[in-house]
Amino acid sequence: MTLVQLKPLVYAACKKVIDERLSLAQAAMNEAQASANQEDKSSAGDKYETGRAMAQLERDKAATQVAEALKLREAFDRINPDKIFKTVEIGSLVQTDQAHYFVSVAAGKLAINGIECLAISTASPIGKMMMGKKRGDYITFNKQTFVIREVC
Repeated sequence: MTLVQLKPLVYAACKKVIDERLSLAQAAMNEAQASANQEDKSSAGDKYETGRAMAQLERDKAATQVAEALKLREAFDRINPDKIFKTVEIGSLVQTDQAHYFVSVAAGKLAINGIECLAISTASPIGKMMMGKKRGDYITFNKQTFVIREVC
């Protein structure tokens, strides 16, 4: 499979990971809100207030995760999966002699038809080093030297 053929599959797998993160965060937030709403006032007033406060903290934590997942998806949605690049830019699929990298958002390891690809952000150390590089360029990261075989 060529890199050009692989790219839309990597894009779709990455989108799925992001959508799953968002869905899980929203479910956690809804569950925490429901828990806070169900907390009944009891004769032990302090216990009730503590329970409500704990539920509110969980809801706030989940709301933060939702906001982060939404930011991730917004950044990802700006990527055009059909654009082919000569140099590494956001939206590039990069094949090195060590691994495949999808320069997009930090979504982790993706497996597509037996090919592992790491979805990395431009803010990651290796993402920063790759930016602007082209086929044949070298990158040294963690005392390892990678050669860029192809960019698309």
